Amino acid sequence: MSTANGAETETDHASKPSGLKELKICGWDISSCESHILESQCSQRVECTEDDKLCSFCLYNRKLDLPHIPEMVFPENLLRLEHESGLGIEFNALDALRRVDSGKMTVEIACAEEWKASRSDQPHIEQKAKPFDWTFTTDYKGTLLGELNAVPSNINIDMEVLKKREQILFYSDVTLFEDELHDNGTAVLSVKIRVMPTGLFVLMRFFLRVDGVLVRINDTRLYHEFGTSHLIREFTSREGDIKEMKIPTALMVDPNQFYESVPIKATSCEMLKLPSASAKPELIIDTVASSIQTTATMK
Repeated sequence: MSTANGAETETDHASKPSGLKELKICGWDISSCESHILESQCSQRVECTEDDKLCSFCLYNRKLDLPHIPEMVFPENLLRLEHESGLGIEFNALDALRRVDSGKMTVEIACAEEWKASRSDQPHIEQKAKPFDWTFTTDYKGTLLGELNAVPSNINIDMEVLKKREQILFYSDVTLFEDELHDNGTAVLSVKIRVMPTGLFVLMRFFLRVDGVLVRINDTRLYHEFGTSHLIREFTSREGDIKEMKIPTALMVDPNQFYESVPIKATSCEMLKLPSASAKPELIIDTVASSIQTTATMK
């Protein structure tokens, strides 16, 4: 599959994994995958040499200019939405980690050196030793496929429409990566999708908590109403000082419990244009996933 610049996505080189769920609806092929964690070493008898035949471990270590990657990376986990025109968008861990700043440390705490020492058994840390954003903060909004382009827009997602109770035809919640910051908090990137008879809604969230220091939430929301020729993509970045917000410790594990209390730092809205309107909702649905009668919470 081609990206916006015509190159193949890295995930195309992997064999089709288990844990795959698919839905075909209104001119869209929607698929999500949940698979195993990234290996801790090269899986080949002889270390990988050719770029087009790299194992997942070598792929990540060669494509990312980071001294360390998160403790838990799921290289084959993804969410992909492909329109019948060939355009689409995909959410995967590798492209998300490409957006981590490899040149600065945005949060400094006393345990930073201890964190580095805890990874001393991994030689590539010293090879790439330099300050970097060890919180793995990413502003990744998805990988555009084909010639799909994003243009600035002042049309926002109508959240009231999403509050309506509808049958959920497809639901998936996929973790892309996670790190416990050497027991000093958590950094996790996940993506959820729900598909209703009238449209689809995606929420990708990067959630960072550095204990006693700050919380950061980067959200990408994507909405498409079937029968229209565009998708709306919103990005919101929130960040707050834990001490100033005075959020009870018990609530800090779930960002949904305090999301509205975290100050907004940046927002943007874009429209992703399709060459033609997607099919009308009344078309027959072909799916390998069972219809789910639920109102899954996705804020």
